[in-house]
Amino acid sequence: MDTVTLLESLSNAFGVSGFEDDVRRVLHPLVAGLADEVRTDALGNLIAVRRGRTAPVLMLDAHMDEIGMIVNHVEDAGFLRFATIGGWDARILPAQAVTVRAQDGTLHRGVIGTLPPHLLSTEERAKPLPAESLFIDIGADSAAAVAARGVRVGDPATLAYPFERWPDGHVLGKALDDRVGCAVLVQVLAALRSRTPEMTVACAFAVSEEVGLRGARTAAYQLDPVIALAIEGTVAADVPGVAGARQVTRMGGGPAISVADRSIIVRPHLVRALERIAASRGIPYQLKTPLYGGTDAGAIHLNRAGVLAGGVSVPCRYIHTPLSLLRTRDVEDAVRLVTAFVEEAHTLLG
Repeated sequence: MDTVTLLESLSNAFGVSGFEDDVRRVLHPLVAGLADEVRTDALGNLIAVRRGRTAPVLMLDAHMDEIGMIVNHVEDAGFLRFATIGGWDARILPAQAVTVRAQDGTLHRGVIGTLPPHLLSTEERAKPLPAESLFIDIGADSAAAVAARGVRVGDPATLAYPFERWPDGHVLGKALDDRVGCAVLVQVLAALRSRTPEMTVACAFAVSEEVGLRGARTAAYQLDPVIALAIEGTVAADVPGVAGARQVTRMGGGPAISVADRSIIVRPHLVRALERIAASRGIPYQLKTPLYGGTDAGAIHLNRAGVLAGGVSVPCRYIHTPLSLLRTRDVEDAVRLVTAFVEEAHTLLG
């Protein structure tokens, strides 16, 4: 499958933290023919293992989940109250299109409603509206009508807009943090199809990263890797008003090699190894050094007696919003870098 088609299928899939089933259903048939073993664990992590010439495990991680909402009350008039799941910016929630997933898997469209500015005071118009004051309108006129559609308390929802192909190798879609990482892992497995890696490669498509790196933690315990990379969609801040140290990465600059964030300080010799591999193969790259945020590498590197772990990210503008923008060339270069790392990772042992 070509990169853009793969991104489209993953981006359009529903997968709020804790409700990643639809994303897993997209991924499972894609990796089943590329791995020696594919399984789903108790938390819902999808794990695909490609056996190598030696037993030590190289873990490649990408998380399936996206930030979203969960219905926590149904009003008598049919409006849905909700709580947020993951790191939403409250300023962007009002008036956004929403998809609510009922327990039977049916998707219902809605909109986040709020009072019009005509009914707000000057003070209320000057500040973001808290999520507690918002509601989801699915066009139902009573709680009974909501129930008749199969929607109930505990059902997840997310802001949802369809994937778009833009000119000059750009794509726009929801949840590219981290469906782009999932796409990279699939393409790396495809690149390894005709060769046996030196180390055993275990790809973990993890659940619940956005609420505390949970799936990666248990996946790492199972797999017991000695080396790991978390593949992410990260902040591309090459936009007006952002410069210098605040411009974390830029779109079109190639994959970003993590140096440090709040969850991990990557051991320098792993950073240097990734730089050396990229330079030797003519792969453009950039260094990611923000001391905020985190990735699944933060959970993985603390597994058992410790794991040599780092991260490779694809720059995406506007992550944690309804739509993110990326350049497919950055995705393809990330695939090249991670595939090359798989070939050389064993040299870091010992």
